[in-house]
Amino acid sequence: MQVILMERVAKLGQMGDVVTVKQGYARNFLIPSGKAMRASEANIAVFEAQKAQLEATNLETKKEAESLAAKLDGEAFIVIRSASDAGALYGSVTTRDAADAATEAGFTVDKKQVILEAPIKELGLHSVTVRLHPEVDAGIKLNVARSPEEAELQASGKSIQELAAEEEAAAEFEIQELFDDIGAAQLDDLEGDDAPAAAPEAAADEGDKEEQ
Repeated sequence: MQVILMERVAKLGQMGDVVTVKQGYARNFLIPSGKAMRASEANIAVFEAQKAQLEATNLETKKEAESLAAKLDGEAFIVIRSASDAGALYGSVTTRDAADAATEAGFTVDKKQVILEAPIKELGLHSVTVRLHPEVDAGIKLNVARSPEEAELQASGKSIQELAAEEEAAAEFEIQELFDDIGAAQLDDLEGDDAPAAAPEAAADEGDKEEQ
């Protein structure tokens, strides 16, 4: 099916291009979203008549998008989720979650602008693309963690595996300290038990001296 693009569509073409696409893609996405029209003679004529206005509008929205992208690009947003010790999420982080995190931080982002190849299902730092305009993208990071403290550590460059290893080492150290304390206490008890035994001997020695 041939359509005329009303705006740039990634991997498809620029505004005004007449391209061939599958009917389902055109009818279910391109045409309903206003990104394209069926490439009939009447629609092509309508586009040509509106081309100057469409290009001006596109330029204006592109400038606005570029202004937002300059602020948004490189930003990192924390998303708190429950997860297993291995880092697997109990659920997933979606485009809505990413949009909500950016919006809470003061940016205007719609879930439809967030591009995820697949839902995020594990802890860590994840790169995400936000398409602010057909010709303007911004890259953000989602810091998915179980707590703000864990998010801070991940932001410093530590992976969930490194954090788990550190926690395990700390636990082993505490256990070893506990055993050391128990051992020291048992040694003190033994030394305490030996002390009374020496007293009778000392008393006997004193008695011998008095007899002499």
